[in-house]
Amino acid sequence: MKAIVLYKHGGPEVLQYVDRDTPQPGPGEVLVEIKAAALNRLDIWVRDGWPGIELEYPHILGADGAGVVMKIGIGVSGLQVGDRVAINPNISCGRCLHCAAGRDNLCDSWRLLGESMPGTFAQHIVLPERNLLVLPDVVSFEMAAAASLVYLTAWHSLITRGGLRAGESVVVVGAGGGVNSACIQIAHLSGAKVYVVSDEARKLAKAEALGADVLIDRSKEDWSHSIFNLTERRGADVVVDNVGAATFFRSIRAARKGGRILTVGNTSGPKLEIDNRYLFGKHLTIIGSTMGSHTDFVDVMTLVFEGMLTPVIDSEFPLSEARAAQCKMASGDFFGKILLIT
Repeated sequence: MKAIVLYKHGGPEVLQYVDRDTPQPGPGEVLVEIKAAALNRLDIWVRDGWPGIELEYPHILGADGAGVVMKIGIGVSGLQVGDRVAINPNISCGRCLHCAAGRDNLCDSWRLLGESMPGTFAQHIVLPERNLLVLPDVVSFEMAAAASLVYLTAWHSLITRGGLRAGESVVVVGAGGGVNSACIQIAHLSGAKVYVVSDEARKLAKAEALGADVLIDRSKEDWSHSIFNLTERRGADVVVDNVGAATFFRSIRAARKGGRILTVGNTSGPKLEIDNRYLFGKHLTIIGSTMGSHTDFVDVMTLVFEGMLTPVIDSEFPLSEARAAQCKMASGDFFGKILLIT
């Protein structure tokens, strides 16, 4: 099979399009022919490397994907050869106390496709049966691949962890990435008033089409001050921040007394400086969240399958052009998901 692999950390030039042996399913496992995979910032971070990361080389990137079941291992009962499936990128043991309690994203041996094990940037992948969800005929491979990681992340943070309720106000910091576009749609579907902050008019216009109620151009104004005024000097109930270092202080300022701040990423850097007086003075809750449980995956993907949520696809590249796809993501000149088609 063909795959995108790396043998060392570095820039886009370390990505290689090579032949690899097709893996074979063991007991409880399924061989899937990947039809579409999607990029995440994670892929660039893994490629670049960080202190302490350990990869088994050659390493295959990619967390998102959808495809067709080609072979099934002994003990697989819920899937058949030919089934069209979406992939849950969270790999758990299914046996520990967290898994038994339905918190499989907290599994003692939790792994993530493309980060701590081979991923979806390949023509085939072997996965546990429980990580696959059958696709309705009306849902394309591209839509399923674009949804899995970002909608799971957004749903778990906003709904499961954040407890978002109808009538609340939500600030989404940033408008271009997959998680942010998912958050806008989920918050709108939940009946919240959605404020979106960006520095690009084009992205703000697209955010409005997804359900954003109020658009704030941070290149022209202090957006945290604007949120304060727009909410009658109250602040927002929930702030979603996956930018990190560059925006987190303003996210704290934008939240109301007793508000919740959801931190789901750090595209601008992981190290934050926090004025603790705001935390105790405003009775704020900071909620860390990443990925989600299998139940979250089924819940949010069902909404995608029913057309209640619609993944945004920016562009598609052949698998062989993964370098170009990552360069586009690194440039920031995109809105929604960038896909690789095998």
